[in-house]
Amino acid sequence: MRLQIIEDTRQQAGKHELKHEKWAAHGDTIYRCALPCGDYALPSPIHIDTKANMQEIAQNIGGTAKEHARFRRELTLAQNLGTKMYVLVENTDGIRSLADVARWQNPRLSDSPKAITGERLARAMATMQERYGVTFLFCGPEQSAGYIHALIEPYAKLLEQYMREAANGE
Repeated sequence: MRLQIIEDTRQQAGKHELKHEKWAAHGDTIYRCALPCGDYALPSPIHIDTKANMQEIAQNIGGTAKEHARFRRELTLAQNLGTKMYVLVENTDGIRSLADVARWQNPRLSDSPKAITGERLARAMATMQERYGVTFLFCGPEQSAGYIHALIEPYAKLLEQYMREAANGE
């Protein structure tokens, strides 16, 4: 089994080459990232990226080439780690689906005719869902905590079950 291993950035570079060589021989991939505790971890099965409003996601996808590339890199990394990525777009525009996004009127269009339209944004999001396996979700700001809890809870319960079984020797 090939693993995606996260190594804490506080691990001193060059001092763990033997581990790296053995993992590479097994076909494992090492990613360096700040961990809240410990030196090594497996990727979480789920990641949720929240956006404060439609403008933020429009800027991530249809803003500068640098912003778009950063957002794509994040989606590619999640895909490579084998984690499910959700992008939860909070908004007060009543947007609840990609069909709603297609009808969205970007307020920046009045100042900048090159700003992304709702239709183009919806097409780009649909392409990203297909290409990277990301799921775009939409809700009001007051619903956000509930959405996040509903997305995380099944994974937490599954992990709890595995740990209980392991403790019982099952």
